Amino acid sequence: MAEAEFTATGVRIGKRLRSLTRAGQVRISDGRLQLLNSYGSEIDSAPVQAVRASTPWFVPDDRALADVNGTRYLLTLGEHDPAPGRPGPPAARRFVEAVRRAAGGGSGG
Repeated sequence: MAEAEFTATGVRIGKRLRSLTRAGQVRISDGRLQLLNSYGSEIDSAPVQAVRASTPWFVPDDRALADVNGTRYLLTLGEHDPAPGRPGPPAARRFVEAVRRAAGGGSGG
């Protein structure tokens, strides 16, 4: 198994007003985005080229939206990257950048 290009743990994953997990995981590996619950079971996954990720202006900085297979998920990551050696999810902005980089999008959007 190849090393993940992006991994975030301790992520709250929600769909509409419903929380699916409060300690989930987001992974980008081998060109695929996976959303996992706290037990490691897959909530959803898709090729990263088919995923739309953004940080909406109307929510706090620690949140990102991910459209996966036609379903919009609200991901609560972190406002700032954790200090080196400290636990915690990376910044939401870093997740969006990782999706764009993995999809080969670079800049723009």
